[in-house]
Amino acid sequence: MERGAAFLGSEVAIMAGAMSWVSERNLVAAMSNAGGFGVIACGAMTVDLLDAEIAATKALTDKPFGVNLITMHPDLMALIDVCAKHGVGHVVLAGGLPPKGSLEAIKAGGAKVICFAPTLALAKKLIRSGVDALVIEGMEAGGHIGPVSTSVLAQEMLPEIADMVPVFVAGGIGRGEAIAGYLDMGAAGVQLGTRFVCATESIAHPKFKQAFIRASARDAVASVQIDPRLPVIPVRALKNAGGELFTAKQREVAQSLDEGGVAMAEAQLAIEHYWAGALRRAVIDGDVEHGSVMAGQSVGMVSKEEPLADIIAALMAQAAQALEQRAA
Repeated sequence: MERGAAFLGSEVAIMAGAMSWVSERNLVAAMSNAGGFGVIACGAMTVDLLDAEIAATKALTDKPFGVNLITMHPDLMALIDVCAKHGVGHVVLAGGLPPKGSLEAIKAGGAKVICFAPTLALAKKLIRSGVDALVIEGMEAGGHIGPVSTSVLAQEMLPEIADMVPVFVAGGIGRGEAIAGYLDMGAAGVQLGTRFVCATESIAHPKFKQAFIRASARDAVASVQIDPRLPVIPVRALKNAGGELFTAKQREVAQSLDEGGVAMAEAQLAIEHYWAGALRRAVIDGDVEHGSVMAGQSVGMVSKEEPLADIIAALMAQAAQALEQRAA
C-alpha cells in the first residue's frame, strides 16, 4: 500500500469514490483528514460551483484530495482549468475515454491523471496515452457500473498492468480482508464509496443513510436498458419505485428519438440529467422511494452511522490482521 499512499500523498491508499451530492466538501475533507484520500464529485456542477467547492474543501483540510470530472461534461476544459488554478494534485476522469487534449491540459496544470479502465485493452491504451494511475471497478459498485465483477477484473488486469502504473481496485469492497487480498494481487490501493455514505460527516439525508443501514447486498440492483439506441450505462441502486420511473424515462426519451424531437447526444444527456436529479432527491431531500438510492452490493456491510476515522481504522485493522495471518 506504500506505493499507492505515496502516489496519492495520503497516509493510507484508500480513495473515497466520487459520489454525486455525497462527495462534497465535508466528506472529502473528513476523508483526507482521516488519512485517506477524498475526491470531490464534480458531476454536473458548473465551473463556478466547482470553483467554490474546491475552495471550501481547502478551508476544511490541508491534506491532498482529488477532483472527479465527467468526460462528457460540456465545460470539461474549463473545469480542468479550475482544478489547476487551485493546485489540485489529482484529477480523476470518469465516464469514457478522455477527450483529445484533456490529459495534456491536466498535466500542464501540474496534476496527476487517474482514469477508469473497464477492460485490459483499454487499460493498456490509457497507460500508453500517459495516465498516471488507473481504477479498475467491478459491477458490484454503486452508481454507473460495467458488466464484469471486481474479482475477475483484478485477476485479469493486475498481473498485466500493476507494474506499469499504480492500480486501485474498486467495487463491492466492504472489509479490510478484501483490501489485503487485492494488495496481495498487486493493487497499489483501493477505492470505496458505499462504505463511507453513512459516515457521521456525510451530509446524506438521515433517510438515505437509514436505507443503507437497512439494506442487504441483494437489494442493490442494476438498472435495465430498454432501448439499444440509448447506450445507458447501467446504474446500481437500491430497489424502489425510482427504478420503475427510470424505465419510464427511457421510454419517453426513446419516443422523442423516434419522433425526431431530440438528437442522440441530447437523448443521452437527458438520461444523465435524470440520474443527477433523481440522486439529488434521494441524497439531499430524503426521497428514498422515488429518488435514486445509488449503492454498491457492499451496502449489506454498512450497519451503523460512525465517524469516518473509525471506518478507516477498522478497515486497516482488518487488512493488517489478514496479512499477518497469511504471513504466519
